[in-house]
Amino acid sequence: MKILPRPYIRYKAANSAFLGLSVGSIFTIYAPLDPSVFSLGGIALALGMLAVAKLYEKILTLRIFFYISLFVELVVLALVLIYLAHPYGATTALLVYAGYQLTFMFGSYLVRAETLFLNRKKILSWLDMAKQAGYLGGMVASWGFYKALAWGWGVEEHTRQVYLMHWLLLFWEGLILFWLLRSFEKVQKGA
Repeated sequence: MKILPRPYIRYKAANSAFLGLSVGSIFTIYAPLDPSVFSLGGIALALGMLAVAKLYEKILTLRIFFYISLFVELVVLALVLIYLAHPYGATTALLVYAGYQLTFMFGSYLVRAETLFLNRKKILSWLDMAKQAGYLGGMVASWGFYKALAWGWGVEEHTRQVYLMHWLLLFWEGLILFWLLRSFEKVQKGA
């Protein structure tokens, strides 16, 4: 297996744009949660990150990097679908929070692995610029989306706006998965 830098950079730009698009919705989704949940979530996240770091020697391979990246994106897809099916309430908020904490457990690993597998300075520079541009673009698009809903369609209720945003996030996560799958190429032995 090998990583293809150009599609991977597109994947990471799209991934960062998703973050920019979704970051504003978190405050509405998490509103039903007790503040103590965030403390417990932080403890679980720290313990999970320690466990993942302990496994670096075994999991810092390109194949496992691909599978963990795919796992993270499938979890995010599931969270978007859960939210669309059951948009409001403490159970949904808790599931979304727990799911995102699960994906964050792999954050340091994913950054370390991409640095190892894309170990050229120019590619890493493009990658980081693409991530920042994607995040910025996602934030601008998010602002525009919410303002268009309010000004153009009169949708001012925050919970309704966030629900509608999740349809855009569903589409966007499909693009992310497309670029992720295009980013890795299976290499034939003996070729």
